[in-house]
Amino acid sequence: MDGMETALREAEEAMREGEVPVGAALYCGEELVWADHNRREQHQDPTAHAEMLCLREGAKKLGRWRLSDCTLYVTLEPCPMCAGALLMSRVGRCVFGAADPEKGCCGSVYDLPADPALGGITRWKEDGREACGNLLASFFRERRGKEKSTSEDAL
Repeated sequence: MDGMETALREAEEAMREGEVPVGAALYCGEELVWADHNRREQHQDPTAHAEMLCLREGAKKLGRWRLSDCTLYVTLEPCPMCAGALLMSRVGRCVFGAADPEKGCCGSVYDLPADPALGGITRWKEDGREACGNLLASFFRERRGKEKSTSEDAL
């Protein structure tokens, strides 16, 4: 199983748990270091994004915070917080499955890793994995349907 498949499996788990379906997997070479998914609702923690959890737990497992020899696979383009964490942990490479035209900071809205003021080393690449975007679209379509029927029930 490749890194993006691992991240996608985590995103599917997030969806089953009622979280926004974003999954991530941190690899050091060919070795899976840590895989996780969004847990903001579960932890009631605004920083419990899949990427942040992988970076935090992966650094603990490796016993170091510098992750320049690691690749983070994530199903959705990192937001400003997560893109910043990629830079601060010196992740060597980030591969994301779906672009985020609203909050993405690896090329969509902004390209934080390329900002010369931050001196980052993180390279990024969009994988264009259709399954990642489809999972997110399905989640939000279902959520909007529930919100609509709840508001109609109140009438």
